Amino acid sequence: MKAYSMDLRVRVLADCDAGLGTTPVASAYRVSSAWVRRLKQRRRETGEIAPRPRGGGAHQRKIDHERLKAAVADQPDATLVELRQHLGVNCSLSAICKVLKQLKLTYKKRRFAPRSRIVPT
Repeated sequence: MKAYSMDLRVRVLADCDAGLGTTPVASAYRVSSAWVRRLKQRRRETGEIAPRPRGGGAHQRKIDHERLKAAVADQPDATLVELRQHLGVNCSLSAICKVLKQLKLTYKKRRFAPRSRIVPT
């Protein structure tokens, strides 16, 4: 879903400034009343009406993928907590798990432990 255009934002605010209520303006432009209220509030508080930047694809990685690969190669049976300590990063365990899945690596490999005679693994 794309952000509403600046032209629409300007027209909505012009009608609101002309004295029309929030609900009639929202109906006329086929937008939600909540959006009109938030637009007016944002203009009142910050003076801006432009759409905010969207997405977050360019966020900084805390976990170096190459170092994580090396850590798993060095200690394949390390837990997520041990991997986090080895990397020296301050992140959640789910973040490490997510990167391991992206790299198609697993932790706690069973092949280094003796096979179970009771239950096949």
